[in-house]
Amino acid sequence: MFAFLRKPASRRQAASLESARLVLRPPAIDDWPQWARLRNESREFLQPWEPTWPRNALTRGSFTRRIRLQARDHEAGTAFSWFLVRRDDDALMGGVTVSDIRRGVASSGTLGYWIGRSYSRQGYMSEAVEVVIDHVFDEFGLHRLEAACLPANEASRRLLVSRGFSLEGIARSYLKIDGDWRDHLLFSLIDSEWRPSHRSHESQP
Repeated sequence: MFAFLRKPASRRQAASLESARLVLRPPAIDDWPQWARLRNESREFLQPWEPTWPRNALTRGSFTRRIRLQARDHEAGTAFSWFLVRRDDDALMGGVTVSDIRRGVASSGTLGYWIGRSYSRQGYMSEAVEVVIDHVFDEFGLHRLEAACLPANEASRRLLVSRGFSLEGIARSYLKIDGDWRDHLLFSLIDSEWRPSHRSHESQP
């Protein structure tokens, strides 16, 4: 059972979230050294699943621009980002984003995530995604959360299914990943599907 502790969100910043092993907090400029080191160490692990990295991908200037764009999105309410930080040693391990947030009749958003090689397959991302899903449905009031992954990305596929996402189909030539337009598996999770599952977790000893 995870403990869901929240700090109040403002229009300018995503809320910080907490679970048993993690603190999920908005990225900050001071995170650049840890972030760049982790991304560099995990380059071969991450690149097959991500858009092509530009030459300046890991520079401080590029990271600063990224943070400013995220702050703009936070202000507009169209996207929110968190870094995964381990409670025990404050190690930065990865990130989760809810982007393309649409209100009104759509009331939906898109889930994305990444984790460094040395922290993968230890349940950290699964724990983080559960906290973010809970926050998105209960605090953002969204109705639907979407996600996509490459068919070959078995780890991501298992993660989504384990958190209750349903496979909806295949989107042809959906995103340009590592230099090529690639088909993706499309998944979705509806708020009414999540809450009964979450209540059952909370009732366990």
